[in-house]
Amino acid sequence: MSQDAEEAGVSQDAEESGLSSDERAELERLRAEHAETAEPHGQPAGPDSPNGKGRRRHFSWRTPVSIVLIVIGCILTPVAVLGVWAGNEVSDTGRWVATVQPLINDPAIQNYLTDRITTVVVDNINLSGNINQAAAQLNDKGLTRISSLLTNFAPQITSSVTGFIHSTVHTVITSPQVAKIWTQVNTVAHQSLVKVLSGQGGGAISTANGQITLNLGPFVAVVKQDLIQHGFSLASSIPPVSPTIALFQANDLGKAQAAYRLIKALKIVLPILVLALLAGGVWVARRHRRALVGAGLGVAASMLVLAIGLLIGRSIYLNSIPSSIPSDAAAAAFDAMVYFIKVGLRVVLAVGLVVAIGAFITGPSRAAIQIRSGLKSGVGYIRNFGESRGVSAGPAGEWTYQHRRGLRIGAVALIALIFVFWGHPTGLVVILLVVILLLLLGIIELIGRPPAPSEPSEPSNPSAPAASA
Repeated sequence: MSQDAEEAGVSQDAEESGLSSDERAELERLRAEHAETAEPHGQPAGPDSPNGKGRRRHFSWRTPVSIVLIVIGCILTPVAVLGVWAGNEVSDTGRWVATVQPLINDPAIQNYLTDRITTVVVDNINLSGNINQAAAQLNDKGLTRISSLLTNFAPQITSSVTGFIHSTVHTVITSPQVAKIWTQVNTVAHQSLVKVLSGQGGGAISTANGQITLNLGPFVAVVKQDLIQHGFSLASSIPPVSPTIALFQANDLGKAQAAYRLIKALKIVLPILVLALLAGGVWVARRHRRALVGAGLGVAASMLVLAIGLLIGRSIYLNSIPSSIPSDAAAAAFDAMVYFIKVGLRVVLAVGLVVAIGAFITGPSRAAIQIRSGLKSGVGYIRNFGESRGVSAGPAGEWTYQHRRGLRIGAVALIALIFVFWGHPTGLVVILLVVILLLLLGIIELIGRPPAPSEPSEPSNPSAPAASA
């Protein structure tokens, strides 16, 4: 038994002999950390144990409490994302306009608006009534043949005029002018949206029969003027109208409004609560780093669940819309409304994975140590290669090496501040910031050069005086 232990110790010493001073110091730190957070395996608890404390192993409350806090935090993370999204859609007019602005450029929405406005224009012109009135006037003047021809070809004339109106409306809807009007209408309607979600109603956006509707009056007015300019004088008879289209089906609009008001009130509280729960779970845990890895992975998993929920919600929504609304237009509207939810969940997903990976790489596992050792070896090779070519950081390298811990903390803090104060970060922004942080840490390691060891002074030769004596 003692021989095996002696051989294991010799093998361990042989493995550690190839470590640098930094790697050896880190290994000792990790061993000390492990000794503080775990009981030695294979040692009986009692008064004769090596730690001398004589305590018995007992069930620790830290682990279950940590698990509960982290799980609750992960469950509330999607709710916090939805709460922030809902609050931003109401409180930030720019965000609302950015949400609905792409709709006017979507072909499905353009075709739907064209059909609705064409129907409104044709109904108000009353083509059939005007044709019958003209035929009657011709018949009264004795032009019975012409009157008969006009009556017989009335359906074809109506179809041709309707096609002309439809093409004109489509041209207007796809023009930059209407795109500007769409932005203006939605900018003004943003305040009306607040009234809708608070149950007050009114404005360009309103509720009717369990639906959220948009007033098309300004678009009909633009089409009317365009038809008149093209010589279609009958368009001048179109009265001021305010037709509406259903943007969203909301049979349980009252419940949705109540839930929305609650989420809006918790817009700031929910993210803070989630961070507090996750931080508390990591702090309570016996092994903080392992808990941090679990929290990061749990947050990332909750975002995947939210993404799956959006897909299920999209399917339910499209199956619940009335047949009068084209499915492609409804799908485009839904995708536009949840766009920033998807952006938010991608950001949180990326942050969770970055935290988990960072906590793992800095941990005491064999794989993490090998990764760090490989990275340090690569950086050392690059540094030695540059110095062999006459490129050296000189005194700046020694200063960087002596203050490398503070510089690392400063780099992480800088990237964290940039992320926090970034207006609306995306998943791509998170990846870019992580890459910049890795570059900064790599530069610190590359420039940092340990000071050259001082050469020991040669000892005096005691044999010289003895020889002379």
